[in-house]
Amino acid sequence: MSNTHFDLIVVGAGIVGLAHAYTAAQRGLKVCVVEKDAACIGASIRNFGFLTVTGQGAGDTWRRARRAREVWGAVAPQAGIDIVHRGLYLTAFRDKALAVLEQFMATEMAAGCELLDVAEAARRAPALRLDSHHGPARAVLHSPHEARVESRTAIGLLAAWLAEAHGVVFRFGEQVMEVATPRVRTSRALLQAERVAVCTNIELNGLFAERLAPHGLRLCQLHMLRVQPPAGFHLPGSVMADLSLVRYHGYSQLPAAQALRAQLEAEEGESLAHGIHLIVVQSADGSLVVGDSHHYGPVLEPFADTHVDALMLRHMQEALKLPDYTVTQRWVGTYPSSPSTDCLIDAPDDATRLVVVTSGTGASTAFGIAEEVFASW
Repeated sequence: MSNTHFDLIVVGAGIVGLAHAYTAAQRGLKVCVVEKDAACIGASIRNFGFLTVTGQGAGDTWRRARRAREVWGAVAPQAGIDIVHRGLYLTAFRDKALAVLEQFMATEMAAGCELLDVAEAARRAPALRLDSHHGPARAVLHSPHEARVESRTAIGLLAAWLAEAHGVVFRFGEQVMEVATPRVRTSRALLQAERVAVCTNIELNGLFAERLAPHGLRLCQLHMLRVQPPAGFHLPGSVMADLSLVRYHGYSQLPAAQALRAQLEAEEGESLAHGIHLIVVQSADGSLVVGDSHHYGPVLEPFADTHVDALMLRHMQEALKLPDYTVTQRWVGTYPSSPSTDCLIDAPDDATRLVVVTSGTGASTAFGIAEEVFASW
């Protein structure tokens, strides 16, 4: 087979594209990944690297996240990707938040999770602040299912491993101009493949724009921060709090979440207006990645409001015993968002698949999505 003929061409080298490349390579296919930038610099490297299972929407998203977490567990050590920490601690500061967690614990999605009292949570996670102006925390949900990788480096390591161990061909810095499977025309060459997977994330006005248009997709932009805590500060896992319970569909679609949302609208209306909910994870160098916010539109300005950052940092301080810290980095990420689905899988023809994660859950679900795409292809 020549260097322009493949079994599968993947358009896009973010985590969704790489997951499809891996899944195809596992099946013995010759794969080429074409990426318009010289390296992956999009949403896949701008997120938490937080592989989230608990709290994902019931049904497809939760199932895909469970499977993707298994694949990450197998792939990461082979690709030289460190699992920086594991598990999730979600603190409920309000009675209505506790009611949501109690309902969650009655679902199948809570398998393996625990609802910790304050004393046990303090023992396991001393860095958690378990009191606030609302009074003492009501409980802390602990999930063992989550894992965290350093997304800034993990995507590059995964691509390098796919090239070295699986023979995946990468064509970076090359724009795909047209897909008419079996032909793929790029800015530099005419390629051919039996199948093509288009995984181009935020390029809603590019390839197959006419097929994306009816789905009402818009862009979502989020704020992220890197924070340097005092030496020795340690998180035993990822951290969330009450606002996450009205954000993540695995919680927000439970009946008790409506009352919690009403209370949060009254008490934290500004944060909700900016789409803020707290996630804090820790990197191997001790720094914390903190976020995030959500602003939507057909196009989003590249100017970040420090007031939004200040709101996120306040929530961080309410959730953690962190009297002193320094913000060392600020950035924004962008991903496509759908009003009705977490992932759009479209078939322009029998040999072509258009795959767009429309919920910001790419790192958590992409490997599971890719397996489903190939199972039905």
